[in-house]
Amino acid sequence: MIVLVLAKIVSIIVALMHLYFLWLEMFVWTTKGKKVFRNFPEDLFEPTKSMAANQGLYNGFLSAGLIWSVLIDDLLWAANISLFFLACVLMAGIYGGLSVSKKIFFIQGIPPIIGIILWLTIRLT
Repeated sequence: MIVLVLAKIVSIIVALMHLYFLWLEMFVWTTKGKKVFRNFPEDLFEPTKSMAANQGLYNGFLSAGLIWSVLIDDLLWAANISLFFLACVLMAGIYGGLSVSKKIFFIQGIPPIIGIILWLTIRLT
């Protein structure tokens, strides 16, 4: 039971992180985004506003899937849906870590790994 609670908490944390990314990329890219993404050239924020908003939308889909997964009553389906969306987040974290900055992997990759381990523990018991 404690593992289930921890798995849901981790899934919610990852969902909240991606809601934050959605907010940054869709709504405050040219203001707060400059403070968060300091390595990105300042003169490119305005021209990339619509591209960032598109990325934010995808982060919203990840959040929606993870929130949905913790609301599912059937434990097997909750685990399956959580594992799918956490794996999607992990793949994005791995790709970002390899293509942009290793820091992205630690921020976006480690939390889903923890969630995947917890949900797999539930599925395999």
